[in-house]
Amino acid sequence: MSDVAMHSYAPGTHPSLPPPIGQAGVLLWLRANLFSSWVNTLMTLIGIFLLYKILPPLFDWSVLEAVTNAGSRAECREISAHGACWAFIGDRISLMVYGFYPVEQRWRVDLSFVLLGLALVPVLFDKIPHSKPALLYSCCYPLIAGWLLLGDKFVNILPYVDIGKNYLILSGVQTSEFGGMMLNTVVGVTGIAFSLPLGILLALGRRSHLPIVRAVCVCFIEFIRGVPLITLLFVASTMLNYFLPPGKTFDLLLRVLIMVTLFSAAYIAEVVRGGLQAIPNGQYEAANSMGLKYWQSMRLIVLPQALKISIPGIVNTFIGLFKDTTLVIIIGLLDVLGVGRSSLADAKWNGLSTEVYVSIAMFFFICCFSMSRYSIWLEGKLDKGYKR
Repeated sequence: MSDVAMHSYAPGTHPSLPPPIGQAGVLLWLRANLFSSWVNTLMTLIGIFLLYKILPPLFDWSVLEAVTNAGSRAECREISAHGACWAFIGDRISLMVYGFYPVEQRWRVDLSFVLLGLALVPVLFDKIPHSKPALLYSCCYPLIAGWLLLGDKFVNILPYVDIGKNYLILSGVQTSEFGGMMLNTVVGVTGIAFSLPLGILLALGRRSHLPIVRAVCVCFIEFIRGVPLITLLFVASTMLNYFLPPGKTFDLLLRVLIMVTLFSAAYIAEVVRGGLQAIPNGQYEAANSMGLKYWQSMRLIVLPQALKISIPGIVNTFIGLFKDTTLVIIIGLLDVLGVGRSSLADAKWNGLSTEVYVSIAMFFFICCFSMSRYSIWLEGKLDKGYKR
């Protein structure tokens, strides 16, 4: 018997005893999640067996027997016959990250990514110092990034803009030189940033009591959702110039950004509409009873609740959009997948497709998993105890 049990205490002064063994900590988690029934136990044992069969050979191939320093595939195989040849990825990593962006100007890409991180902080997190100036900077970031990446070509990306050239000190870079992970990031971040507000407006328009506004929004959403993204990209790359005056052209990358944004906005609109329909009518009536106008009630009462409900669907749409950025390879833009596939044509490295696709998969996994974890964190932060 323990000393605590043998000791006599005055009423109300007895210390708390530890829980019985197996009712807390690791043992409780194992029992509740892995061995709660014979079915779960069987599935756990099968999972352990599969991991035993898969993980050790994978670890040997990717780490223990891998080659990180070699000049060709043949040299890799001389060093290790069965390991991964990461030397190929090291040789092409700059091309896979920056594409064909001029080497001497790649500091501009690095700086734009750093500034992107700073722009995301006030958008993704609250209670930061100087939040209002930080949000203003986040709104201005697309112009800053465009100027950094394009230089004096930035003023020519739109067909009718031809001002300000004398005030730009950065040399111009054509959008045709964009590629690799940089291109995926540009297309993905732009689509995500602009499709969310547009999707919210479309969702509100679809629920509007104005027949013309509702009809336009419904037609747009249903048409975009009913057409594959690859079809819209083909339209952007081939047909859009036919609608411009003679001698005027639209930059291909800008056309892709517009189509990707519109495509994602249509799906965001349906996700947000579902969140709006989940709001009880009492919330709308409460807003009306307080004398709030339509936009005031939406901004202060309805939309915050609807967007909180819609977070999983919104992030799921963003993840799908980011993965769909690889479709730009169909219209001649070489993203990280296109650069990786073209690198395999080099006779020195021919036959190392596994290393290429594993590296690309890890890039997309890290980005998408980060978005997923942020979504889970945000859901928990906004949970006010209504879940059961």
